[in-house]
Amino acid sequence: MLKALSRSEAEPGPSKRRVGKAKNAPKFDARTYLFRICGVDLTAIDGIDITTALKVVAEIGPDLSRFRNAKHFASWLGLSPGTKISGGKRLSGATKGNANRAAQALKLAAAALRPSQSALGAYYRRMCGRLDKGKAVTAVAHKLARLVYAMLTKGTAYVDQGQAYYEERYQQRVIYHLRRKAAAMGLELVPIQPQGQSS
Repeated sequence: MLKALSRSEAEPGPSKRRVGKAKNAPKFDARTYLFRICGVDLTAIDGIDITTALKVVAEIGPDLSRFRNAKHFASWLGLSPGTKISGGKRLSGATKGNANRAAQALKLAAAALRPSQSALGAYYRRMCGRLDKGKAVTAVAHKLARLVYAMLTKGTAYVDQGQAYYEERYQQRVIYHLRRKAAAMGLELVPIQPQGQSS
């Protein structure tokens, strides 16, 4: 979830995540420095640590005005599904391989979300249940890219709603689509009453 930043949030707040000391971690307060350059704290996004944020910003810069929208940005990174179509029939949705360092950093960040109890972690595990691991990592990296784009272009802050929130929203979407399908067939979805309870 993204929220607008207030004027009082001129510095990043304390990190709520436990971060291990990486071997190649910068020796200075890179998080505050990066916040001053970008105006937002990219490390607030689960999976993105300071090293990943530095790689992404070094590759793309803090100004993303050259990209029309988040979809265009994700496509430039090579994280959007392919659109190989012939005769009106979609032949393949595979993404094209590229050597974009920002995309590689976001894929590594996505793969690190597997044990996370955040909404993004729940999303990654949901994708792994539907797709093979490579496609799931690319799908989550695509989502991370869209969050980065929104934060850098709109100056919004990322606030994690947690795994329970994601699961609840996912269940609501599933029920909504099931009701639409049932209504299209002239049927009605009726919840099952728990045993021992009368309607």
